Amino acid sequence: MTLDDLAKTIASRANADPDSSWTAKLLAKGPEKCAEKFGEEAVEAIIEAVKGDREKLASEAADVLFHLLVMLQSRDVPLADVLAELARRQGTSGIAEKASRKG
Repeated sequence: MTLDDLAKTIASRANADPDSSWTAKLLAKGPEKCAEKFGEEAVEAIIEAVKGDREKLASEAADVLFHLLVMLQSRDVPLADVLAELARRQGTSGIAEKASRKG
């Protein structure tokens, strides 16, 4: 499964019955709750990264990616927009790119 496939699945469940779909239930709670859940998952991934448990980090990273896509869906930001931004940055030094955003 690619991130694009997962984003399409999340989009297809956006209007599902919240009682039958975790994704629909989360989206029904609104963008703020989706962002909160993404943050919780990111913290859990950080904890596993610090601990050095590769298996648990991979699992938490999967949760982070899923909840990032749910958060994007909650604000109608397509994954394609994120990928386009990454493509735009490709070939640019990370230091130079970050400096260009400071102004």
